[in-house]
Amino acid sequence: INLDELILADNQLSGEIPSEIGDLTDLVVLDLWGNNLSGGIPPEIGNLISLRELFLNSNNFTGQIPQEIGNLINLELFFSDDNNLTGEIPESIGDLISLNSLSLSYNGFVGQIPSQIGKLINLNGFLSLENNQLSGEIPSSIGNLTNLVELGLNQNNLVGDIPLEIGNLIHLESLWLDRNQLSGEIPSSIGNLINLKLLSL
Repeated sequence: INLDELILADNQLSGEIPSEIGDLTDLVVLDLWGNNLSGGIPPEIGNLISLRELFLNSNNFTGQIPQEIGNLINLELFFSDDNNLTGEIPESIGDLISLNSLSLSYNGFVGQIPSQIGKLINLNGFLSLENNQLSGEIPSSIGNLTNLVELGLNQNNLVGDIPLEIGNLIHLESLWLDRNQLSGEIPSSIGNLINLKLLSL
């Protein structure tokens, strides 16, 4: 019960994450990357309020991200890419106010990018949502993420204009918006991105 790091990455583990994972309330690192784990992400994961690093990527998880994920206010890294997750990205993702990097790419998420994502003002690494089935417009609140270095929204079903607020992301080095259904004009504010090294439209 006093365990603070559980690292089981890059094995051949199968089956589901047991709900008892929620009893490890002192966990700071939970790394399950690169296994054959399946089933849903248990809501009990929201009990791990000391967690700073959560790696669930490269498994076979299905279902939705539980709303309880928003309890993890100390979380700095959250990688759940390359799974079979579906449903909408929960609005509670905006409660992860300590996040540095977030990757939910290569899943089957649908619906809109929640506007609450603009609350993640400490993101200073990357926000990766590419290769899903996200729709609707890019929320203008994304302009709040002024410390972001990489933003990947490509390979979705996003529509509408590129928001003017994208020009607030002055530390951005990579911006991927390609393979969507965006329309309108490219905003002139994109010229504010003086650190940009890669732009894919």
